[in-house]
Order: sequence, then structure tokens, then C-alpha cells
Amino acid sequence: MAFTQTVGVRRYVFEDLKSLLARASPARSGDQLAGVAAASEEERMAARMALADLPLSHFLQEALVPYEADEVTRLIVDSHDSAAFAPVATLTVGEFRDWLLLHETDGERLSAIAPGITPEMAAGVSKLMRNQDLIAVARKCRVVTRFRNTIGLPGRLSVRLQPNHPTDDPKGIAASIIDGLMYGCGDATIGINPAGDNVGAIVALLRLIDELRERYEIPTQSCVLTHVTNTLRAIEAGAPVDLVFQSIAGSQRANAGFGIDLALLGEARQAALALRRGTVGENLMYFETGQGSALSANAHHGVDQQTMEARAYAVARAFSPLLVNTVVGFIGPEYLYDGKQIIRAGLEDHFCGKLLGVPMGCDICYTNHAEADQDDMDTLLTLFGVAGVNFIMGVPGADDIMLNYQSTAFHDALYLREALGLRPAPEFEGWLQRSGILGTDGRPVETPAGARESASSPLLQLAHTL
Repeated sequence: MAFTQTVGVRRYVFEDLKSLLARASPARSGDQLAGVAAASEEERMAARMALADLPLSHFLQEALVPYEADEVTRLIVDSHDSAAFAPVATLTVGEFRDWLLLHETDGERLSAIAPGITPEMAAGVSKLMRNQDLIAVARKCRVVTRFRNTIGLPGRLSVRLQPNHPTDDPKGIAASIIDGLMYGCGDATIGINPAGDNVGAIVALLRLIDELRERYEIPTQSCVLTHVTNTLRAIEAGAPVDLVFQSIAGSQRANAGFGIDLALLGEARQAALALRRGTVGENLMYFETGQGSALSANAHHGVDQQTMEARAYAVARAFSPLLVNTVVGFIGPEYLYDGKQIIRAGLEDHFCGKLLGVPMGCDICYTNHAEADQDDMDTLLTLFGVAGVNFIMGVPGADDIMLNYQSTAFHDALYLREALGLRPAPEFEGWLQRSGILGTDGRPVETPAGARESASSPLLQLAHTL
């Protein structure tokens, strides 16, 4: 179905929904690389005007990726909840934006409609929204998940402690874990990106974290971010697997590039559930995504990168994850050119994920060849705090020495929690207070100089042990 829009004396024609959404997207280098971006700001505005008048129900009638050829499309269509969709079924995309921004549209209403919203609807409405709008709606969406602690509650900000090491050296990893815990990080997960895929080394890393967790009774969860097939092998080897990690994308072909399909994800989830390691809940999948991943695999089907990213959240939603995060600037400037594009993409991803009922976090990051710097990340970090992000990354010095990119540091979480009055997950906060790391006011406890000489200091006991 073609769409037309006249601006002044010029008439614009968009041949189908795929084209309309792509032309309505804010400018970004990935869409330009794919040849789907608007040719001018006037064309972009014409597309947004046409999109605003489009009935929201049209997204249920026109598939961007063919149903017969793509299991992600089949998942989206077959799992759509028409009863949940009913309250907004008669709205246009523009009216849906207005409805989302209403004061009366609170978190309870947003949670109720989430099963009726498709990724394409979420992506479509996001293209009509300012950054302010994306923040205002996302902060109303609370998606709470549980494994050994509770993540996503109002007034809380969790952190994935990311102690990566270029050779997977246990001492180096342990030192980073200690450092992060002293800053109050680690309630989302203690999650290591391994330098290699050796299953024996992966099992050893899992046991390292688990020994630390059990010895000090830390209410958090561990994860080694390896391929899901390696995690299955680790489970078979008797490893203490808490979370199952996998990178995912928005099309079957892109997921095949990651070596996965929906059936494999389901198998891994069932294997981990059978271990029964959660104490307060059973959310145990951890997914990472990023705009441009489908395009980089030539698996985007001509769809703009932000809409393809939103489709990945439908995959995540199907497996009741504990954590999902967009690694927003990791793929590089070919897809998100500069700080402005990274900031916009991060807010879009967070909004779309939360609207779909997904527990969204973000790796607020960039590569060294992008036109971005740490000031841009500080801006996005602060905006995410206001938007109610579930979790962020905690990387020693904000510089991942294994993956070679720039992220957020342990002290960035301290800044955001203090600036916005946010606290860690409640169970983890209790442990931090019992360990003398945080005071009852939520602020870090200053360690007296004399405590450095005392073996009775909980922090030094931790350091000496490891």
C-alpha cells in the first residue's frame, strides 16, 4: 500500500509501510548506508505527517518482513494480544502518541496494553516523538524482574558489574569485581565477556563468581556472556549457571548469523530453569541488542535499523528475561555516526523496549573512531536516569580493555544514584549496608585510614581472600 503526503507544492509518495517508516526516522548513518533514509528534511517531515495519520491497526495488516519467511514476524503476529490492544485500536499513530503522553495514561495502563503493542507500532510512534517525549513515557513504564534480587522498581538503578580481562585472568577479574562492589555495583549481574570460547575457561569463570557470591552471601546473579550453546555445555558440565546470555536481532536471518533460533533459546531457558537457582524469581535470560546489527549481517530486509531493533525486543519479550540492554554505540559510526545519533538511538531503544514490556537497560557506549566522547555519554547517562532505565554498565575506568570500547564507570553509577536519589536493588542494598559499603542513607561509607590496616574490615577481607 502506497502513502502520499503533500508539503507545499511538492507531493511525496512512499511505496509501502517499510518505506514510510524508514523515511520518517531521524537521520542516522546506518539508514543512509542502507539507502533507506529520507533524502531531505522536508521528505522526513512529509513521512512523519503521513505516519501520524496512519491507523495504528494498519500495522497488523502489513508485515515488514514476510510472515512465511521469518520466524520473528510469525512470533510477533501469532503472539499479538487483541484484547490488550483494544483500548488503543481505533487510534492513529499520532493519536497514540498523544494518548501515551496523557497524565491519565499511567504505568498500570501502559503495562496492560504492552502485549497488544507490536514492535513496529512502538517504532512508528517513537518517530513522531521528541527526546523529551521518549523520556516522559518511558519513565512511566515499570518492568520489574527477579532472580536473586528485584530489578526495575521505582527509585532504583541497578548496575551490571563488567570485570572483563583480555586474557580472562582470574586475579584481574577478581580485582575488578572487588572494585565494583566497593562502589555499590553488581546488583543487575556480575557479568563477564570472556576473551575466548573455551568451555573449560567459561566454567572456571562461573565458579569464580559463584564462590565469591556464596562466601559473602551476595544477593546477585552471575553471567558469562558466551554463546548460548556454550552455556548449554557448561550446564551439562555441572557449572553454576545463573543467567543465560545471548545477542539477538530482529529477523530470523540476522539471528541465524548469531547462530541461534527461537527453539534454541527456548531449550537454553528450560535447561537453566531446571537448575532452580533463583531465590526470589525465575527471570533468567539476558539479551543484548543494538541498532545496526541486522544491517551489518545484510539481514534487515530493507527495514530501517531502529524498527529492526524494536523487533528484537519481541524476541526478548517471549522469554521473560531478567535483563535486556541495547549496546547503543558499540557497532560504530557506520550505524550511529556521532554523539547526537547515539543519544537519540539510546532513548528510542529504551522507550520501545519499555513500551513492549521489556526490562530495558543500556550499555551507554561508543567506539574510539566515532564522533562522540565521554561528555556525550554523561548526557545520555543522565537522560536514562530521568527516563527510569533499569540498569547500566559498570566498567573499570569506563574503558573495557578486552572489548576495546568506552562505556560507563563504577563511579558513574554513584553520580547518577546521588544526583537523582536512586538506590540499588533492595536486596543488594541491604547487603551493601551490612557489609559497610553503603550507609543507611544510601551514600558510600568513607573508610577510615586506620581500617586499611585492619583485617576485620569487610572490604579488606574480600580483597585478601581473592
